Amino acid sequence: MTATAFPATALPFDAEEILARLTRWAACESPTFDAAAVNRMMDMAARDLALLGARIDRIPGRMGLGDCVRARFPHPAGDAAPGILVLAHLDTVHPVGTLEKLPIRREGNKCYGPGIQDMKGGTVLAVEAMRQILAAGMATHLPVTFLLTSDEEIGSPSTRDIIEAEAARNRFVLVPEPARPDGGVVTGRYAIARFNLKTTGRPSHAGARLAEGRSAIREMAKQIVAIEEMTTEDCTFSVGVIHGGQWVNCVSTTCEAEALSMAKRQEDLDAGVAKMLALRSSANDVTLEVTRGVTRPVWEPDAKGMALYDQARKIANAIGFDINPQSAGGGSDGNFTGAMGVTTLDGLGVQGALAHTLEEHVLVDSLVPRAKLLAGLITTLA
Repeated sequence: MTATAFPATALPFDAEEILARLTRWAACESPTFDAAAVNRMMDMAARDLALLGARIDRIPGRMGLGDCVRARFPHPAGDAAPGILVLAHLDTVHPVGTLEKLPIRREGNKCYGPGIQDMKGGTVLAVEAMRQILAAGMATHLPVTFLLTSDEEIGSPSTRDIIEAEAARNRFVLVPEPARPDGGVVTGRYAIARFNLKTTGRPSHAGARLAEGRSAIREMAKQIVAIEEMTTEDCTFSVGVIHGGQWVNCVSTTCEAEALSMAKRQEDLDAGVAKMLALRSSANDVTLEVTRGVTRPVWEPDAKGMALYDQARKIANAIGFDINPQSAGGGSDGNFTGAMGVTTLDGLGVQGALAHTLEEHVLVDSLVPRAKLLAGLITTLA
């Protein structure tokens, strides 16, 4: 199928113009736990979308987290008609100040910066797709709404209800999370559960009365080893955060940690959750508490999702590249919408590598083809 079958793929996208907007967004650092920083990023995105003619709704944050932005583009069918939801997040894992260690810079085909791949890159591509569609006076068959959220990197505890409510009003969900390493898209994601752990011991002076104390850190260390050794091919376990103690000369009273479990099938995750909740302290005089945190349900490929993928692949082929369908580890808000049964396609964003690290980058030559793919989908879905 040729590009003439998808007129939006002939729109005059320009990689340098896209990159200029992307680097401006990446320079606005927006770590999840810094609500003020996230809201500065929401201000910037809301202004860009308003300039395109979208009606902006600001949804106040809760749980101490940032706001959300909903942008609805005018359409003859009106707001009530089911349409296309572009679902993206603007929070990142990089704390304010990361720009000193990961400055925005271009080296050949790579452009580096905090959050530039995950996922400001894909969000900018979606905005640019709408910009080009509107500038060309092209009509979309369905209304288009953007929902930009503030807490995806911690499992979306404050925005899941908004995401699911908005998805239920729409026919399709497009998620511009980063493309897979080979450029493929995501048609399913694994189930994920988070856990909070706390050990409580008995304090004592570590120098004068060491034997009288019971170390919460020591017990947590034992638990971490036991938890990670539960990993199998069906279900993985890892501990990524730990805090304990206050004074080196005091036996620690408390220690807290956060764990993550991931599985390809919901039943395997459910079994993993049961194992975590069944953990017990190895010592009678130190207590262990395990509480379940945020869970992302498994999203399994279905016929509607694969039909959407087929449409995306035809568009990609017309542009001149191919995309493979993949189920992926690492959750996204697509877990929620896909599990709801709303037709969802994820991984539509930029190509790049090393997200969540100080080497995070995008491939500049992926910007135009991926923007054309999004434009092709937005203008042809009906």
